[in-house]
Amino acid sequence: MTTALAASATSPQPATRLPDHTELPETDGSIANNFNELPQSRLLTGAIEPVLRQLHPDLQYAIGQDSGIYYRPTDPPLDGCKAPDWFYVPDVPPMAPGGEIRRSYVLWQEIVAPLLIVEYVSGDGSEERDRTPLKGKFWVYERAIRAPYYAIHDPTTGVLEVHELIGGAYERMKPNSRGHYSIAPMRVELGTWTGKVGNISGVWVRFFDELGRMLPADFERADVAEQRAAAAEAEIARLRQLLDQSGQKP
Repeated sequence: MTTALAASATSPQPATRLPDHTELPETDGSIANNFNELPQSRLLTGAIEPVLRQLHPDLQYAIGQDSGIYYRPTDPPLDGCKAPDWFYVPDVPPMAPGGEIRRSYVLWQEIVAPLLIVEYVSGDGSEERDRTPLKGKFWVYERAIRAPYYAIHDPTTGVLEVHELIGGAYERMKPNSRGHYSIAPMRVELGTWTGKVGNISGVWVRFFDELGRMLPADFERADVAEQRAAAAEAEIARLRQLLDQSGQKP
């Protein structure tokens, strides 16, 4: 072997540079599948935020809603991307590296996998259960992204199924006596609730605490506070009226 060839064989080769979130598409141009997706994601995010602030006092976590997760470099880039309806990633900065707003979540840049992925069925559920290697959502979440928990909710039938990653493969979890699924690392349960969100009635996937009590979303907490304030004002007005009728001054 010549000196030049020997040097070429032994010297380190420059690493191939992979694109970051600013260089990858942030949308595939598709539209939301149905009108329930936005309120459904608001329910999940608004309810879990107080829990996550307790789990992460340093506020190092991220929540994605219909946002892309790039799991492998491909050409075109979107062939290596999935956009779950909702997902949570623990122990990562809320902003992208460099303090920028995230355009997507790039696994080869961030390393940490989402802990929980939630998909809302919009068709017959085949897309969410697709095990086609390298392409199907189920396969990608299980084998490429390796999210410890994957939930599939069908708002039409009301059925919620949760899969837990055990030994590198998803196993469908069995619900507890309340019909909920324990997401132990988050100290919560995942279940369903039938009711109205805004002006839309349906079956919604919700977070519950470990005692089975449903966690209200932020807008629900605000509604309760407003109702309590209105009730307090009404009670004060009633008492004043009683005092006026009795001839006493408050």
